[in-house]
Amino acid sequence: MTTETLSLVGRDLISMRDFTRDELLAFLDEARAFEDFREPILLGLVLGSLFFEPSTRTNLSFSGAMQRLGGSVLGFADSKVSSTAKGESLADTIRAVENYCDIILLRHPLEGAARLAAESTGLPVINAGDGTNQHPTQTLLDLYTIQQRRGRLDNLKIAFIGDLKYSRTVHSLIDTLAHFDNELFLISPPTLRIPAEFLEELDARGTVYSEDEDFFAVAKDVDILYTTRIQQERFPDPVEYEKVKNAYRIDREGLQKIGDEITLMHPLPRVNEIATDLDDYPGSAYFEQVRNGVTIRKAVLSMLLGKPRV
Repeated sequence: MTTETLSLVGRDLISMRDFTRDELLAFLDEARAFEDFREPILLGLVLGSLFFEPSTRTNLSFSGAMQRLGGSVLGFADSKVSSTAKGESLADTIRAVENYCDIILLRHPLEGAARLAAESTGLPVINAGDGTNQHPTQTLLDLYTIQQRRGRLDNLKIAFIGDLKYSRTVHSLIDTLAHFDNELFLISPPTLRIPAEFLEELDARGTVYSEDEDFFAVAKDVDILYTTRIQQERFPDPVEYEKVKNAYRIDREGLQKIGDEITLMHPLPRVNEIATDLDDYPGSAYFEQVRNGVTIRKAVLSMLLGKPRV
């Protein structure tokens, strides 16, 4: 199945669980056609961008992607300026916004908010992150980066380290990697282990994985190290955050014990879990992930709006 025979026009992009392996690969195939593409194929189309939580990369890369393809963007990046501050429901907000745009992008602190939005409109809805649940376009740009760096998406050993309980980027990517044949190492403090439902999904798909607290116990077997920050804003108890906030820190000296073959990834923003002396390390790919965000999001917008290049 190729992008030519696979239509994603009008689809919502809410969860990676909604897409098959072929559909995921179609997004990546499409993205390659958008690397340096800046023609106005989305001229006259409008992205409704609704951010109820802070964002730098997701917000700006979607806006940049839409505008580079000739489209326009309206919306808000602060929920205090929307009518939800007056008590309006999310469903009513979506029903209002659908009159002003052709596709809706939503970030919201509550799990399930993106699904509710999709059920409230006939327009395509893209989930830009809903609480600790999913962040599908981050996953697509992660897959794209892995494919560029390692040349494949199968037969890799991938370690996730840090906050595996609250990280929606980790949840989305682990869900997706279950479509491929890889071995996963899940490294976290005991209080930040990945929720049981994700392990059940891995078990159901026969994915090989292990859980540990010590990254360096498995480091030499790893192709990719995917690091996440400990997310202070997700902790209900500040005391619990203080206990784990510096649980892991990767620096050049530590990574050199493993070698240049490892690919170091991070969804950003970082706090202190990756030292800045790794920014020019041969395997560091986190700013490459940022660049790939615009490419992937151009592909996503074009495919859902029925303007694919491939």
